[in-house]
Amino acid sequence: MKSLLLILSLPTENATARMRAWRALKACGAAVLRDGVYVLPTRDDCCDSLAGIADDVRANGGTAYLLDANLEEGVDVATLFDRSADFASLLAEIRQCHDELNAASAAESLKRARKLRKAFAQLAAIDFFPGEAQRQTDAALEALGAAIVEQLSPDEPRAIDGRIESLAVADFQRRLWATRARPWVDRLACAWLICRFIDTRARFLWLASPADCPAEALGFDFDGARFTHIDGKVTFETLVASFGLETAAIRRVAAIVHFLDAGGIEPADAAGVERVMRGLQAVTPDDDALLNLACGIFDGLHAAFLKESGS
Repeated sequence: MKSLLLILSLPTENATARMRAWRALKACGAAVLRDGVYVLPTRDDCCDSLAGIADDVRANGGTAYLLDANLEEGVDVATLFDRSADFASLLAEIRQCHDELNAASAAESLKRARKLRKAFAQLAAIDFFPGEAQRQTDAALEALGAAIVEQLSPDEPRAIDGRIESLAVADFQRRLWATRARPWVDRLACAWLICRFIDTRARFLWLASPADCPAEALGFDFDGARFTHIDGKVTFETLVASFGLETAAIRRVAAIVHFLDAGGIEPADAAGVERVMRGLQAVTPDDDALLNLACGIFDGLHAAFLKESGS
């Protein structure tokens, strides 16, 4: 199998450079063939990683050779990069977090789960021959995320399978829109989207229970609502798709909303948005006032993303 070989040596007295090279080789997932000989699959990103390490070694008085090679038959390259033990260790941490989860610790577990997701992403990036270990660990993370959401928001809607219907904005004017009281980011983002892009004269009703939703109201973000989670999309994303509102800027807002509501890949701006939203929710008991403040946050985000996208 075609592979990349890095053959290097460094002066024994240069401990700092040796440690830096070792850490870089570990980070990029290089396997050890023998002392001073490291291997990676032939990929552009792997080549860039090894080339950078080789340059640093040479700059610090060492020697380094980066070669293309065909490993001899009998060398099981996939075994060299087996990450099963690493995934098993991570899976044990995920299961421990799940076992320790309760209503009181849900917020702390959410932070822990995000760190575990980052660790998984880093490990998956160097799992060059992914298999059952990666799949099982990913599934455990998904289950942990769902359990945390259930603890934090017991009435959070469960995603349904289905096709998202294309709708016309003109058919949804001056309507009463209803969702659960004490809204968090998905519901607040939905209300902002409705106010700004769908129904500029919308009225909102905050429900103590989804069962209290009047027949004439358009429900969103609860089980049985007109607009809810569909096929992995949170309600905000469902509304965007339903009314054909996707733009580069809206897509970036949606990524933040999805992460803060359902987990997954963390956008760069998500942590700051979460902190501000948590603060606003804590000091604003009135849901209408909370929505007004949240709309300002989403207006600012959208404007910034529009400027950055040039549209």
